[in-house]
Amino acid sequence: MGGAPEPRRFAPGDVLEVGSQFRSLLPRGGLPRQAVTHASETAALVVEMLEAVTATGGFAGVVGWPELSYAGISHLERVIAVPDPGIDPLSVAGVLVEGLDLVVLHLPQRIALSPVRARPLLARVRRGRAALITVNAEVPSPALRLSARVVGFHGIGRGSGRITGFDLRVEAAGHRTASAVITLGQAAGRAPLEAVR
Repeated sequence: MGGAPEPRRFAPGDVLEVGSQFRSLLPRGGLPRQAVTHASETAALVVEMLEAVTATGGFAGVVGWPELSYAGISHLERVIAVPDPGIDPLSVAGVLVEGLDLVVLHLPQRIALSPVRARPLLARVRRGRAALITVNAEVPSPALRLSARVVGFHGIGRGSGRITGFDLRVEAAGHRTASAVITLGQAAGRAPLEAVR
């Protein structure tokens, strides 16, 4: 009586939906909750997922990515940004995963965390409710790996127009591997101009 509502419990295997364009690509249609997903350092991919989660009422956190642009996120009041987490970004991320839906942990350089160093963070991930995306922080046995690269631009031709959207080739590797091209922004009628490789 009069207490806070009972927090929702998530069964093993629950997923966090991150937008319809990822539904057929990701196992079970979303990011695994209470688990770690490694992602490539592709800001557009992360921002798209942050937008999808917050637009449907979820809450998200970003730890240690001061250069990330939040311009594509319409519900910024649902995002906790910690651009400078100090000397222990893993602990900051560990606090956030216990109460948010999606947490992104970005380290400036690639680090492979030993099982001992990763254990406190992974324990908090399992106790919490969030899907954790790590960028440049490798933990042992992640549930999923995502990589993305720009493969085309929309809205421009040879020497004319302006970029209104772009295509990302996204690969998801978990129990199975899937790959798809998703379009972000507006793709008005014209075939995309291929990205220079």
